[in-house]
Amino acid sequence: MTDRQQATTTLWRPTGPRELELVRELDWRAWPPRLPEQPIFYPVLNEDYAVRIARDWNVPRDGAGFVTRFEVESDFLRRCPVQQAGGRTILELWVPAEELEEFNAHIVGRIQVVHEFR
Repeated sequence: MTDRQQATTTLWRPTGPRELELVRELDWRAWPPRLPEQPIFYPVLNEDYAVRIARDWNVPRDGAGFVTRFEVESDFLRRCPVQQAGGRTILELWVPAEELEEFNAHIVGRIQVVHEFR
């Protein structure tokens, strides 16, 4: 019997130091639950957009911004709506906070930090 590798989709998430610490506490395998004022978890579909948010929004607000990259099972992502948040390449997935635990169960491998801004 052979294991068939699950097709995955690469996603990025711009984040500040507080959220990144929570991801570290979860062994780089899951995103923390949303706060009450955060009804949507929104990873983004392109690295450039994630860099702009981390650099231009997280740094002024939090003193540091990070871009993370992670893989999610492609079949699972079909149920998450893609939202255009501006230009053609400014695309986000909208995952309702109450579905984040299930989303986390479909992450393949670990969440990695690929950029850091201060």
